[in-house]
Amino acid sequence: MAKKGKGNRVQVILECTEHKTSGMPGVSRYITVKNRKNTPERMELKKFNPVLKKYTIHKEIK
Repeated sequence: MAKKGKGNRVQVILECTEHKTSGMPGVSRYITVKNRKNTPERMELKKFNPVLKKYTIHKEIK
């Protein structure tokens, strides 16, 4: 049986930090899941940006 109420795992969107400053069209975003209890602060991960064709820092957005 499933638990009732809010869970600790939430879906978050990661957006590239370098893409905004590059001036190129488009946006690089990833959707992932994090545990709110273990990582209350915003996530930062290195992910591949297909427009810039390199690995860049992606930060969690609201």
